[in-house]
Amino acid sequence: MKQLYISFTFTILFSFYFALIQATNNQCPLSTDTNCAEKHENKYSKETNNIDTIYLNEYKKANQAHQPNNKTGCQFYTDVIDNDLEPFRDGITSQMINNVKTRGTKYQIINGRLYRDKDCMFPARCSGIEYFLLKLVKKLPDLELVVNTRDWPQIYRQHGVFGPIFSFSKTKDYNDIMYPAWAFWEGGPAIGLYPKGIGKWNDHRISIAKVANSTPWDNKLNVAFFRGSRTNSERDPLVLLSRENPDLVNAHYTKNQAWKSDADTLHALPASEVSFTDHCQYKYLFNFRGVAASFRFKHILLCKSLVFHVGDEWLEFFYRNLKPWVHYIPVKANANQETIRSLITFVQNNDVLAKTIAENGFSFIWNHLTIKDVICYWRNLLRKYAKLLKYQPKLDENLIEIM
Repeated sequence: MKQLYISFTFTILFSFYFALIQATNNQCPLSTDTNCAEKHENKYSKETNNIDTIYLNEYKKANQAHQPNNKTGCQFYTDVIDNDLEPFRDGITSQMINNVKTRGTKYQIINGRLYRDKDCMFPARCSGIEYFLLKLVKKLPDLELVVNTRDWPQIYRQHGVFGPIFSFSKTKDYNDIMYPAWAFWEGGPAIGLYPKGIGKWNDHRISIAKVANSTPWDNKLNVAFFRGSRTNSERDPLVLLSRENPDLVNAHYTKNQAWKSDADTLHALPASEVSFTDHCQYKYLFNFRGVAASFRFKHILLCKSLVFHVGDEWLEFFYRNLKPWVHYIPVKANANQETIRSLITFVQNNDVLAKTIAENGFSFIWNHLTIKDVICYWRNLLRKYAKLLKYQPKLDENLIEIM
């Protein structure tokens, strides 16, 4: 028994000694051995340089391949409209409208007047849509359409083309026809800073651009920034990275209508909301999807700050003309903390590149996403859509007139 105890003790001591030797071999001694320190520093520098090279190559490749859309005015987004209407190239019948009428709000334009279902699931959203329709109603042929005011698209591509429905956002898996969201006028998310809901795009556009133009790039805070509710877990790595490294990232969760406890903010007190204009004091801004596409994206692109756009699945009508590494830097939806850290470090080390992308993003939104552009999009979309109707719409007596 005594021999067994001695043998066991020896084994433990030997294992401890071996582990200590290994640890010592992997560390620099507490001396002036600069060769050792340089060797370890070079190891991590090489690793960083490799990642930076990958990102630089992505930037160069994207910008070399980028062919700017040379269309002007109302023709700028015609490719998006044509692509969305392609599934209905053989025409739209009245039966197809009947197939989808329960999935949204039915509208008709008859003899230059606008009509709608009596009930609208989200009245403010319908008002935001009707603002644009009423501006165009005298210039459009008779037509009828079904508009989805929910966040989620309705016509799954694999189920076939059984009817057209208009949605503000979708993924490539849906046949919904995209339209400019109601929030360009009213009905956007209601938060403390915007209790009536985010809307009046032209007002936001002017106020954000004014701050952006008066905030020089070199005066912006050299950290990444995010404020928003915990709509989904894709946002967690950035918030957790902020807690570990607040000098690199300032990202915190705010309350939303579904907030019940600090579990909904990753066990931290909810942060205060931050206005769109106050986002502009930071060099780097993060955009995440919400339930569908984010209403934040177009606003923060106007800050002349570099935008990290997380995930590429969800679209609004103007997204396809925004190019990764040209107008924003793409981030995978499942990116972990280290990937996010490496991207932020990369742009901090490549300031001219970051500023160039930031200015490209601003220029796109400022030049191609005005209220006039939104009205043009609606007009072109509905004119092309009306040509696909294989029947002459007649006034539905169950609808009410919108004036």
